[in-house]
Amino acid sequence: MAKILFVLSGSDYWTLADGTRHPTGFWAEEAAAPFEAFTVAGHEVVVATPGGVTPTVDQASLAPEVNGGADGVATVASVLEQFTALRAPIDLADVDLADYAAVFYPGGHAPMEDLAVNATSGALLTAALDSGKPLGVVCHGPAALLAAERPDGTSPFAGYRLTAFTNTEETQAGLADKATWLLQDRLVGLGVDFREGAPWAPHVVVDRNLYTGQNPASAAPLAAELVKALS
Repeated sequence: MAKILFVLSGSDYWTLADGTRHPTGFWAEEAAAPFEAFTVAGHEVVVATPGGVTPTVDQASLAPEVNGGADGVATVASVLEQFTALRAPIDLADVDLADYAAVFYPGGHAPMEDLAVNATSGALLTAALDSGKPLGVVCHGPAALLAAERPDGTSPFAGYRLTAFTNTEETQAGLADKATWLLQDRLVGLGVDFREGAPWAPHVVVDRNLYTGQNPASAAPLAAELVKALS
């Protein structure tokens, strides 16, 4: 059994271009599906957030229309209820990477608010990448990559193949024109090799020890790849 670190946002909102706060948090499926995959494989999951704040689930992610109906909502809610570590997170500042076999960042819009500018998270991501341990990041989770920086100011992820929530998906979700910045644009600006799949379809990109998923539907297949890497 290995210990897997989940790093989640501590924010329950995302500031839009007009200054209003869009209610958000972590996306349920992106935490629940990987948690289930890791625990079924016999691993332990530990949750860390900035300041040890209890993470908020994005209520939009518990709607029937994004979970295949009421039964899907019940299934996700049941998994989150079992995910007790969500209600007892440790402070991100207290994380020792040596304690964990892998690191995983779920999405939701919340990481665009805090993890995108969190230097502690950025240093952890850099260390995880350099360690060779599996590093999984999904959907809007890659916003956290924006805070990772080498001493010379370059991104440790420059040149890596990866994916994340795309401009097309943000547009179709109705938030692109309200956003201060778009995740795909900012990642491309880091010098990554952005690989865009079909909107809303599962799409996983693996480059060395970096495992990324494009959207909520990618969370389960991304977790499956990480479980294989840990076996």
